[in-house]
Amino acid sequence: MANLSGQHAIVTGGGRGIGAAVAEVLAQAEARVTLMGRNRDALLTQAAELHSPAGVQAVEVDVAEPESVERAFARAAQEFGPAAILVNNAGQAASAPIGKTDMALWQRMLGVNLTGTFLCARAALPGMLANGYGRIVNVASIAGLAGAPYISAYCAAKHGVIGLTRSLALELARKNITVNAVCPGYTETEMVRTAVANIVAKTGRSADEAKGELTRRNPQGRLVQPREVANAVLWLCLPGSEAITGQAISVSGGEVT
Repeated sequence: MANLSGQHAIVTGGGRGIGAAVAEVLAQAEARVTLMGRNRDALLTQAAELHSPAGVQAVEVDVAEPESVERAFARAAQEFGPAAILVNNAGQAASAPIGKTDMALWQRMLGVNLTGTFLCARAALPGMLANGYGRIVNVASIAGLAGAPYISAYCAAKHGVIGLTRSLALELARKNITVNAVCPGYTETEMVRTAVANIVAKTGRSADEAKGELTRRNPQGRLVQPREVANAVLWLCLPGSEAITGQAISVSGGEVT
């Protein structure tokens, strides 16, 4: 079976949710894995739970801050060498009607979701270019493929991630570096649990009713599982996916096609 033996994979937002699931499948494929994120305790806990035959390390980073990103990528390379795989998973979501979307919220959504993706890709690319190989996978969202009410800042950021993905894919097409995005629907993570709690608090609905509101447009009538998103990421990183670049792949049970 094809694997990722000898390759260094960096996963941002790797301490929980989709990022933790991605780190797990990459470790199982024998990659050396660096978990990055802002919460050191969560990273260390996740690193201890990973059974990686090739090794795992945890590195703190604020992906929205250029100097923090440069330091984190330099530190990660000291132990495992330059990254061959980058999974830009770090992100945040917040909801508000446009009239209540202040500049702080707008900048936070763009900073973490879009600027962070740009900064991490920029930090990883010199090593990939020098080695003549790389795989970048950006975890976007179906909100980057279709609009949705009350999350205009988040939608704008994720649309930007997909635009960045397509642009980089064309720029790097002859460099043996592929750049793709996976676009999950509502996924069973802490982010969605927070969304359910907000619906309950604002509407008085039960948790089951709130969860139903999130899944009613999904043809499969359910939440996506983190491992399902991780499997799509893994496929884009494994040998045999070289011709797949510049794509935004919906992992949403058919909600967005």
